Amino acid sequence: MNLAAIDLNLLVAFEALYDTRNVTLAGQRIHRAQPSVSSALGRLRRLFQDELFLRTAEGMQPTPKADALMPAVSAALDQIRQALAQGAPFDPGSAQGRRFTIAASDYADVVIVPHIVAALRRDAPGADLRVARLDRAQLYEQLDNGSVDLAIGGHLAPPKRMLSERLYDESFVCIADQRHPALRGRKLDLERYLALPHALFTPSDDGSARGVVDASLARLGRKRRVACTFAHIVALPHAVRGTDLIATLARRAAARLAGDGLTLRPLPAEVDPGPFSIDM
Repeated sequence: MNLAAIDLNLLVAFEALYDTRNVTLAGQRIHRAQPSVSSALGRLRRLFQDELFLRTAEGMQPTPKADALMPAVSAALDQIRQALAQGAPFDPGSAQGRRFTIAASDYADVVIVPHIVAALRRDAPGADLRVARLDRAQLYEQLDNGSVDLAIGGHLAPPKRMLSERLYDESFVCIADQRHPALRGRKLDLERYLALPHALFTPSDDGSARGVVDASLARLGRKRRVACTFAHIVALPHAVRGTDLIATLARRAAARLAGDGLTLRPLPAEVDPGPFSIDM
């Protein structure tokens, strides 16, 4: 492929289409009219010999080829943006076209990212933010190659070559329906905790039914029954509300997600793993 014959603006259009899944919204992002974006998509299709984006009821959905291209395209454009910005002080208020990528855990999506979004919209409205799933298997490679600028989550343990900062310490609590008959007016002790069915957030989505308290239970020679597992933390309060399920999750996430009809209870001391750090 002759790089000299490639218009860099095509990659800018590709990135905007991938992020927005909409030709009109992509044009608004890069300040181009819809026909211009459609023309760019046609040229991209010829360049990569693939449809790249398919029209569906849910918008322009990327093909496997587009999914494979996106990380490299995003990283290349980010490096160009950084190179163009070198030597000039970063002024959030006047920043245009800067794009930051954060890899965030489900917890960070709920508890931390909303504050980052609010700060960016207030102080740097011209900057764009991409929040990606925190993939622990690929994270440090992504930070090394620049496809991710910042990672936020618990238990990150980065290599020494990377900068990290502890944001705060977090702890675990149990959530349950306020009208749960087994808990009304009663303390959540170990025996009651084990007698009730559990909903569990398992971010690895590998079918595992082990969470943060199971190591403590194993040391006691005890087990709990995990009746439901979910790949996303936001599902837990919906599963618990109005049922006999209970769930263990981080305190700040529980406080933000619980809403009406749920109660937060301290974990039994025997299984409480204690505080853990949230880092970036």
